[in-house]
Amino acid sequence: MYKRLFVYILLSFCFIKIAFANFDIKVKSAILQDYYSGEILFEKDADRIIFPASMTKIMTTIIAFDLIKKGDLNLNDKFIVSENAWRLSEAGYSSMFIMVGDEISLENLLNGIIISSGNDACVALAEGIAGTEEEFAILMTEKAREIGMEDTNFANSSGINNPDNLSTVRDIMIMSNYLIRNYPNFYKLFKETKFTWDRTGGEPITQGNRNPLLYKNIGADGIKTGFLSYEKYSLASSINRNGRRLIAVGSGFNSKNDRSRESTKLLTYGLTNYDLVQIARANEPIQKINVWLGKEDFIEVYTNKDIYKTIKKAKKKLLKVSINYFGPIEAPISKDQKIATLKVVYDQEIVGEYDLLSSREVKKVNFISRLIRSINYLIWGDV
Repeated sequence: MYKRLFVYILLSFCFIKIAFANFDIKVKSAILQDYYSGEILFEKDADRIIFPASMTKIMTTIIAFDLIKKGDLNLNDKFIVSENAWRLSEAGYSSMFIMVGDEISLENLLNGIIISSGNDACVALAEGIAGTEEEFAILMTEKAREIGMEDTNFANSSGINNPDNLSTVRDIMIMSNYLIRNYPNFYKLFKETKFTWDRTGGEPITQGNRNPLLYKNIGADGIKTGFLSYEKYSLASSINRNGRRLIAVGSGFNSKNDRSRESTKLLTYGLTNYDLVQIARANEPIQKINVWLGKEDFIEVYTNKDIYKTIKKAKKKLLKVSINYFGPIEAPISKDQKIATLKVVYDQEIVGEYDLLSSREVKKVNFISRLIRSINYLIWGDV
């Protein structure tokens, strides 16, 4: 007996005019992702090879975060500053202003990289972890491959001029998503607007975060700016507002003002024109399903992942969800056994299918009980 239970998400239809029917922004390449659903809401030449500039530093911090998570590093570990690292504080680049021979804690170096965008701090961290910056760049590229950054090669830890330090805005988005998802506590550093470094041989120096969106009232909490004379201005940004998170990456803005204005425009587009719908919450019961010949008559099913869909506001009523299974499900049933499928349909097109698992074990009734139930079924059709 094939049984199909339809569960409809009841969503009110909002008659909201889409203000960005022909939306575009002034940048060479860009991408916008809804973090929770993973859906791409906008892209413009997103696979064009770019020089990622200081957005490279996102991966530099990820390598450190990975090692901290494994227990190979802790925030109090000290790193000795080499002349190579120090020279970057004297060459006109963004710097933390460290000195040769300084012993600096990993915590301070991370602040210097994330908030002050210190190229010198990047080199000090890279050499402290891998011995040389070149070896550290190999670790960065390996990590990029691991998380799905297919078009990226890292040649240094800071992103300053190197023709082999290459990526795409799509890959930078993947990297940003990984950072936020896997290191939410460390990610909080990216929204800090200033860092004071009690430097050697001088007064403490306070520097502000270069991310212009942090100073706007739009819910921005990261991520990283970049600039190279060839690539011009870039920004990986994220906002977290009203239960939604969007990640945007743009590269090739003509000016700082363009970077700020157009990135804000891109994020606003995502908030204004789309809604996020939660279909299911991980490990929470969704539906009860009939059980045949079991010691229990029903069993609850669940999905082991959060399921979200991003829907255009003017078309939310086209979203439908159904639970499909051959039922009733015959016992015995083991815990976490796949017994049904959750199907998500948008505008008559399947946009997702997910396994539904049994929430517990259900044992089979004994022979006498099975016999009685079978007779009842034959006579009354009652299962």
